[in-house]
Amino acid sequence: MVSGTDIDIPIWRGAEAARDQLFSRRRPDDDELSEVERRILRRLFDDEPEFEEAVRRIIERVHTGGDSAIRRIAVALDGAAPDSLVVTEEEFAEARREVSAELVAALQHAADRVRRYHELQLTHAARSFSSGGLGQLVRPLARVGLYVPGTAAVYPSTVLHTAIPAQVAGVPEVVIASPAVPAEDGTAKVNALKLVAAEIAGVNTVYKVGGAQAIAALAYGTESIVAVDKIFGPGNRFVTAAKRRLYGAVGIDAIYGPTETLIVADDTANPELVAADLLAQAEHDDFAAPILISTSEKLANSVVSQLLEQTADLPRRDIALNALRNRGGLAYVPKLDDALAIANEYAPEHLALVVKNADQRIGDVRNAGGLFVGEASPEALGDYVAGPSHVMPTGGSARFASALNVGEFMKITTVVQVADELLDEVSADAELIARAEQLDAHARSLERRRRDR
Repeated sequence: MVSGTDIDIPIWRGAEAARDQLFSRRRPDDDELSEVERRILRRLFDDEPEFEEAVRRIIERVHTGGDSAIRRIAVALDGAAPDSLVVTEEEFAEARREVSAELVAALQHAADRVRRYHELQLTHAARSFSSGGLGQLVRPLARVGLYVPGTAAVYPSTVLHTAIPAQVAGVPEVVIASPAVPAEDGTAKVNALKLVAAEIAGVNTVYKVGGAQAIAALAYGTESIVAVDKIFGPGNRFVTAAKRRLYGAVGIDAIYGPTETLIVADDTANPELVAADLLAQAEHDDFAAPILISTSEKLANSVVSQLLEQTADLPRRDIALNALRNRGGLAYVPKLDDALAIANEYAPEHLALVVKNADQRIGDVRNAGGLFVGEASPEALGDYVAGPSHVMPTGGSARFASALNVGEFMKITTVVQVADELLDEVSADAELIARAEQLDAHARSLERRRRDR
């Protein structure tokens, strides 16, 4: 443990210690409500339901009460409700006036790069085909809903990184649900940056609703909100619980947890840049996971010194330090093969390789949402303008899940169109298997065709 003033940064030595500490520090599911959350829920309900029960009730209220239920929930939770749940053209125009031309240009640059990447990705995605009477139809989903979180912090980049892949995939209707913040005039508004990003991305409609109630509205529809086929995007634990509960009534992309970046570095890495990259992850929230596995003990110690120096004037200093204490950490693991093995076991959302000849180690990576190769490819670049969507699997789900991609916005319909001669060739075996399964009607369906020929 290396300490300085009010910061304690753990350094684990050896592969076994690193493995034990990393996995023990992953945040478990927490259904305990804070006192602030309980106070808010008391305003909404007559009693004090536990977490899952509160989410169930919110969903049920929206399902049965529609727009009026959403407004009542908004008043209870936020202190104000929008007159219209749909962002109007006047609100988009106002947002354009609020955002600087320089920032609009930066968002447009990011959008262009995200679009080009996903257009390239589309050329490698599943395609319709037909061969020998068998094939598949690949069709985009008809309508998707994107949840874009953030009130105190806003994420126009998430708008671009979810809406643009959907458009490239060919989805004809893309809508957004995002929390609205009470304004001085008593209304509730979605942040101007989000609205400008939505226009740049070509989003059809933006709804002024957040939380579990937004997920319920997108799943079931209300008077103002049209139900979608699938919901995408991260959110707080109420959003996550609602997505989990509503899966099946609507498609769900994934269940997202706190964000993670794991850096594997050797003695060629610049400690100043490694520390900067760890802090870029750490400032997200108290439960972010900024992790370094270094093959150099000297580098690990230098990174600690840099963390102490760079947090001195960091605006989100307390959040970053909490993340380093809670779920982050540094490990000294002498062998690069061991470091990469631990990284694969952890399966981080973001994996950065800052080692000599990093491009030659790409083949050793098995599990990661996104891979960032070399010092010139920091994860922060991926959050904005690199090109791939920054929505990636967390909590170890990179073992079986992928970063958001155009394929997530498509579905495959298999096609069977068997010629008569092929039916004669294959149906006898199908009959045999059907009878072995004691499904006689299946067998007779096939048998009658052969008998009638």
